[in-house]
Amino acid sequence: MARTTDSDLAPHELRVLVAVADTGGFSAAADTLGLTQSAVSHSVRGSERKIGAVLFDRGRTGARPTSAGEKAVAHARRILRLLDVLTTEARGAAGPDAAEGPLRIAAFRSAALHLLPPVLQRLSARHPGIEPRVRIVREVGRGTIGEVADGKADIAIATLGGSVPLPPGLVARGLLEEPYALVHPTGHASPRSLPLVDWAENCGSYTRDWWAAQDWIPKATVEAEDDGAVLSLVSGGHGMAIMPALSLAGAPTSLRITDLGPNPPTRQVGYVTTSELVGSAVVRALVRELRATVPRGTGLLGAEA
Repeated sequence: MARTTDSDLAPHELRVLVAVADTGGFSAAADTLGLTQSAVSHSVRGSERKIGAVLFDRGRTGARPTSAGEKAVAHARRILRLLDVLTTEARGAAGPDAAEGPLRIAAFRSAALHLLPPVLQRLSARHPGIEPRVRIVREVGRGTIGEVADGKADIAIATLGGSVPLPPGLVARGLLEEPYALVHPTGHASPRSLPLVDWAENCGSYTRDWWAAQDWIPKATVEAEDDGAVLSLVSGGHGMAIMPALSLAGAPTSLRITDLGPNPPTRQVGYVTTSELVGSAVVRALVRELRATVPRGTGLLGAEA
């Protein structure tokens, strides 16, 4: 039987690292964990000694993870979550598909609004013991995938196929191909002549080549906070926008959605989880409902020619 060594971090030491990172200081972490500040400090120093690296920059304003600390905390979160899943499934499993306990989901805004609700409804009906916790994350930078990599989410609804490689230890699977369309005020005679309204999350590397080849698309004159704000501005007659289908679901009648031609840009929407959690009952249950609920094929909504 394998034995622990003096260099192994115990679960309580991992919880201290996570608490310090989440609260931003030793004192706040101590309050969260019900420990003394000296106990937290002692635990962190012990973890740093075992790992052989400084994990936190200490200062008068608190403690921030170093580069080594960020990696250590991310691994700590994922290990602690796996221990929780192990305990839940071992204690209460009535069969291979038994699923209960919390399920942390990270999703970008349009997926959370238009894709997840029917999925979670089916999940709740089939697995009332699962407790979904959805966090909406902007799909910029590391986006929803970063939440999984950092151990803050069990599964992410994410845009796949960008220029940033998938972090080690993660598993990605596609769900649907989401087409883009032109959206503009209803009744406008020449929508392509309107100013462009855009937002930071739109048109990543998966559409960059198509976008660069379109000489009719002007530089954005209005930058909105999110896709909902874009729709509001376009509906108010302030311009046109090029948007993915999920963002256009349920668009008001004041807007017209027009096809972009025979080869429109698309983005792939899928899910990302860790190699450890991909086989867990809660993640498998959500994936089953995602695959049973998402639209078939490439078209999510009908655009006018």
